[in-house]
Amino acid sequence: MTELTIYNNGFTISTDKQKLDIDSIHEFLSTKAYWCLNIPKDRVQLAIENSLCFGVYEGNKQIGLARVISDFSTIAYLGDVYILEEYRGKRLSKWLMETIMNHPNLQGLRRWILLTGDAHGLYRQFGWTDIADPSKWMELYNKNVYSK
Repeated sequence: MTELTIYNNGFTISTDKQKLDIDSIHEFLSTKAYWCLNIPKDRVQLAIENSLCFGVYEGNKQIGLARVISDFSTIAYLGDVYILEEYRGKRLSKWLMETIMNHPNLQGLRRWILLTGDAHGLYRQFGWTDIADPSKWMELYNKNVYSK
């Protein structure tokens, strides 16, 4: 797997999992991410272990993340994309998406998928569209899997 570390105006994007701050990632995902509120820390850890992760940092402080789940041949799922609120509006999400979409191990895929409730405009800038034929898609969804 090609490991990337890219610097821009005091910020860094890295795919080095050793740099990830699991506590801060868990804090955000379990308390602020509408898609996985209350997710247990061990689930976050397992998800990270089994994904290509893009950490976003200011110095050593983790300020964002995106995970890609892929076979690196035909398909990729983009998930857990976030930038901490106090760092939004600095083009970091666009830079993060550019970095992900240009990663050498994610080229030539037949399909990318993601779920978003509020960031359609960001993803459309990178060629993402609504599902062309939703009648072909199915899901098994457990909305309350992390409820106590």
